[in-house]
Amino acid sequence: MTAPRERLAAQQAELLKALLAGGDAPAGFDAERLRIEANVLRNKQSRLVAYLRPDLAEALGDRFAALFREYATSHPKTDTIRARAYADAFGAWLVERGKVPKPRGRLATWLRRI
Repeated sequence: MTAPRERLAAQQAELLKALLAGGDAPAGFDAERLRIEANVLRNKQSRLVAYLRPDLAEALGDRFAALFREYATSHPKTDTIRARAYADAFGAWLVERGKVPKPRGRLATWLRRI
């Protein structure tokens, strides 16, 4: 039999996957409410990334939100990565996919840290 703490940890992981990585709603949770909360969390992350990396938000314009959603779903933020590093990782992801040009000069500093 699984220890209660292990069961709780598994349930929490399911909930986080539903909220941050597009996973299914765990048993006992309202899927629609989780979808709404996931959107709220992703929008909050998006605003923070745009604040930390205004160059990306400006370069992408209207595409910023959709591209960030794509990135955040496949690369959920964890407690082991700080917000600026997460924003920089998003920038590197965009460069790798050709969505923004590789930065030059002092803007290239963030890319070297990744």
